[in-house]
Amino acid sequence: MRSRVGCAEFRNDLRMSRRSFLQAGILGTAGLSLADVLRHEAQAGSSAQRRRPSVILLWMRGGPSHIDMWDPKPDAPVEYRGEFGVAKTSVPGILLSDMLPMCGRLMHKWSIVRSLHHDNAGHSAADQICFTGYPPGRDVNVNVHPSCGSIVARQLGHQNRKLPAYVMIPREVPGTGPAYLGVAYKAFSTNADPADPGPFRIPNFALPQGITLETVGERKKLLTSFDNLRRDVDNSGQLDAMDGYQQQAWEIVTSSAARAAFDLDKEPDSIRQRYGFMEPFRPPESNRCGAPAWSQRILLARRLIEAGVRLVTVDLRWWDTHVKGFESLREGFLPRFDRAYSALIEDLDQRGLLSSTLVIAWGEFGRTPKVNKDAGRDHYPRVFSAALAGGPVKGGRVVGESDSKGAFPKLNAKKPQDVLALLYRHMGIDTTIQYLNETGRPIPVLQDGKPIDELC
Repeated sequence: MRSRVGCAEFRNDLRMSRRSFLQAGILGTAGLSLADVLRHEAQAGSSAQRRRPSVILLWMRGGPSHIDMWDPKPDAPVEYRGEFGVAKTSVPGILLSDMLPMCGRLMHKWSIVRSLHHDNAGHSAADQICFTGYPPGRDVNVNVHPSCGSIVARQLGHQNRKLPAYVMIPREVPGTGPAYLGVAYKAFSTNADPADPGPFRIPNFALPQGITLETVGERKKLLTSFDNLRRDVDNSGQLDAMDGYQQQAWEIVTSSAARAAFDLDKEPDSIRQRYGFMEPFRPPESNRCGAPAWSQRILLARRLIEAGVRLVTVDLRWWDTHVKGFESLREGFLPRFDRAYSALIEDLDQRGLLSSTLVIAWGEFGRTPKVNKDAGRDHYPRVFSAALAGGPVKGGRVVGESDSKGAFPKLNAKKPQDVLALLYRHMGIDTTIQYLNETGRPIPVLQDGKPIDELC
């Protein structure tokens, strides 16, 4: 058995203070622009087949209703099938909710797993299962095991020093942390939301008072400004002792490639509108589950993948539709998802990115098959669905089947670990590698799960 990270390395990761990382973000002008990077790839004969594999995780936190989206039950009693109808898709024999017409027209480009299941109905606990493949610890909001994004950053992040390997839009949610891998493999969170009105700006890329892009535009001037700033803001000598991972963090936030990749304002209005609604949805008064304009978050994810980020997780919360669920789905969630998801698939395909980019849309569980007294559905992990596209996934396939009421897997049951195994294989991750946790115990990347070959 092999161990790649020990307690000493974990302690080294912790040396980097939050203040020094934030200060790193104020110096960015060095490096290539996004256009330069893409032009260089084209001149080098880069193609979809030669691009490095990447992943976009569309995290539908709260639990999207499988019955009302991807696994409709038109023959079930009304208290199970709900208020929506069904519609044919571009693939004969595959039906979707009639609330997803754009997705239906692209069914030949993406596929569904309808037999996922686990046994934890708590939001944060189930988050941990889906992001790590391991059960939660005592504090379900804190990772005991590293997320798939942190694993990708650990094994692959060294391949590109100008961009983060792992990005979270807009900020981390339970399950997405690095655990015992250390802060070097924490997600680079935008800490700004593309859904908010006004220009989109990353706080870590803000310049300090007295320093402009012009004055630090050249490498020599950048270093001079850095030396002056270091004397002002860091008297501990910590910056002189930065290890390789910390230097990589500085490279990321001082890179104009990263600065350009995160600049969503450079996207044409026609593209931004294709992804859809740019204003928040105001839910029914009795339902706290508002749907923000997360379509712009999804567009930013495409932009980052195109620039070279390896894994982007997009927070699409909050699908916890207990009360007036059908109203919330009809008026906000489903039209927005339908437009944004179909736009992402089309956009990636047209840019030659779909064959190298695995897109996974899912939440921590589904919703109860039976509608509750408040016209909603409750937490339900015993069967749920996921939508997958791109990378190794062939379009127009359905894997697994739930029973007639959408209550339990009927055929070919799958687990969240199987989805993670597919993700890891696509990325070239060695799941047999073992990392030492805080107590020195070696833990494999994934202890359970097999890639879902029926999708490929």
